[in-house]
Parts: sequence; structure tokens; C-alpha cells
Amino acid sequence: MVDGGTRPKGLEEHPNILDWLALSLLPRLGARRLKQWQGEAHCWPRGWLNQLSEAQRHYFRYLRHPQGHEQVIQPLLDWCEADSARVLLHPHHPDWPRLLAELPDPPPVLWAWGDLSCLKQPTIAIVGTRHPTGAGRYHAHTFAHALADAGGCVVSGMALGVDACAHEGALAAGGTTVAVVGCGLAHTYPRQHAGLQQRILEAGGLLLSEHPPDTCARPAFFPRRNRIITGASLGVLVVEAALRSGSLISARLALEQNREVFALPGPLSAPTSAGCHQLIRQGAALVITPAQIMDELGGPWPRMVGRTNAVVEGEPMALVDERSSDDADTLYWRRLLANGAVSLDHLVLRSGRSVTDTLAAMLALELAGYAVMHGDGWTLSVPSSETSSQTR
Repeated sequence: MVDGGTRPKGLEEHPNILDWLALSLLPRLGARRLKQWQGEAHCWPRGWLNQLSEAQRHYFRYLRHPQGHEQVIQPLLDWCEADSARVLLHPHHPDWPRLLAELPDPPPVLWAWGDLSCLKQPTIAIVGTRHPTGAGRYHAHTFAHALADAGGCVVSGMALGVDACAHEGALAAGGTTVAVVGCGLAHTYPRQHAGLQQRILEAGGLLLSEHPPDTCARPAFFPRRNRIITGASLGVLVVEAALRSGSLISARLALEQNREVFALPGPLSAPTSAGCHQLIRQGAALVITPAQIMDELGGPWPRMVGRTNAVVEGEPMALVDERSSDDADTLYWRRLLANGAVSLDHLVLRSGRSVTDTLAAMLALELAGYAVMHGDGWTLSVPSSETSSQTR
């Protein structure tokens, strides 16, 4: 403990956990400035505190004084002490995600809940729109499943849409996933993902937030948390994204962080594919299989599998969850739906079947849980075991 914010010379050369927490609570002190001070190797504590305004120094000393500790710091630490799986991480903690050191503005602290060992696996971020097509949901789930099955850890933001499908895919593979959220960990946002959050924890996954536990979600928090999603990952896969979307912000951040950026192509007319096509034009790697991501990132994948099935139109759709009970006709119709919403007219044209036969086939797929109505057409549904978690 430190009395009044000072300590004997030579006792420590860097802030300890309570110092980092106090620094993170100072008003108008950004993460970029803290990173700059670390890079300039200012002597701790005098060199750092001299950079603060008088009001900031006063508040820091209050927080590190027994009275401030009791009134402000300890109530925050109580959240961690209530569960052994809850930890306050800081840049000198042994489990701090080392990739974050490459960011120009890493968070001063991270509130963590879950199994920290999953951060030692190859990490890949999967992001995308909150309003994906059926194909987008399916591809997010399938890629996450394959990457987790190969021993990777899927990182996303636990938002509706692509994020949730990515977490679900990793869980379905029996793998681990990290959710970086835009609120304190004492809250669940969105609320309908309470069950997903619990399953992430039960599966040995991890929740991360740069905000104190009782912080409510705010719109401004979500673009900021994207830098942690991408910064803690070796690469970023964008599944579906409009031209103006948070996913493109994530991709830009990933490029600035020198991360690999991957994008899935989609139908030319689909607004949710326009952002991915723009990224590909700007140099993002076009991928159609999970194996291409693993090959590009290199390094050891503990259980790498040779899943090289293409997922774009014109290629065999072996990534469709083919079941031995499916007849050839069922598989044929499912493959026609694998690339996004398909209208009745388009199905009739491509299949050469009558309108009556096509409608009957779509009804059979819906009853079997393979397809869902989407606008004026049909798309593949997410795997049935995950459907209940995709409530919107």
C-alpha cells in the first residue's frame, strides 16, 4: 500500500495494480497519453504524476489514500473478490494480452471474467453487421466453428448478429471464445445474451471490458471496444458489413494495428456485402475457407484440420451441414440457398422447377429447420441447436 500516493525510492519501477486502477479512473486522462508515458520511460511515480494536472494529481492521491481506497477503490475490487474467476488485469499482469502492447492506446486496465488461459491460443476476431443475412449468420457460425475446432480462440463483441453467431460457432465446436463488451461486466448487453454469456463462461471462455463492473452500456463505448477486439487478435475476419458500419471501423483499426484483415465476398447486390467488397479492393485478403485464414496467419494451430470447402457461389457447398438422412433433392435446394436470400423467381429460374414444386420444396426445408423466410426470399437457417440464441 502507498500512503498519499508516494512510496520509498526503488521499491517499484512501475505502477502496481492499485496504481493502474487509480490512473484508469482519473478524468480526462486518455489511454494514448498513458501509453506515451510508458514509451518515454518516465520514472514512476514522480515522472508520471508530474505529467498530470493539479486536479488529477489531487484525485490520484485521494484514490491511493486509505479514505479514497475505502470509498472508491475497494467497492470496485469487491466485484473481483466475489468470484475467483474475476481478475483485474493491468499491463504488468502476467496474463495481460501481450498483443495489446502494439496498440497506440491500449486500455490501462481490463476487467476479466473467465479462463485467462484462452488468451494463449491463436486468437482470431470475427466481426460483422448486427443484421446479417441467413448466409452471413451461417458463415460466421461455420468459420468460427472451424477455427475453434482447430484450436483457435474466437474473439468478438457479443453483439447481435454476426458477433453472436461467431461465439455460438466456437461453442458448438467445443472451443473457447472471448467476448469484449461495451459495458461493465456486472451487466449483460444486450440482455437477451445472458444465456450466451453464461455458456461462454461455462465453456472456459472469457469476458473482457475496460469499464468498471457497474458501468452501463453507452453508444460511444462500442467503437472504442473494437480496438480491443482487433488488438487482442492475430487477424480479423469481416463476414458481412455495410459501407458505413462499425465492422469497417474494426477493419481500419486492425490495419492500423498491423493485423491481417480477411473478408468474405458476397452477392454483388447485397448491401451487407458492400463493405466486404470495399475492404477487398483496399487490400484485405479474400477468403472462402477457414483453412485459408489459418494458412495466412501461420504459426501452430493445435488441432489444424484441412477444411478447404469453398463457400462462394459456383463452388461445392460442403460447408452445408450435410446429414446422412438428407436426400439428394434436399441437399440440392439447400445449396441453392447457401449464398444469401434467394427469391422465388430466382429459385424457379435456377432450378428449372415449377412454382408449385419450388414452393413445396421451400416449405419442406422450413419444416425441417433448414430454411427461413427472409424478405421476399429464403435463406439457410443457422444450425438448429443455436437458433434459440439468435433472438432479435
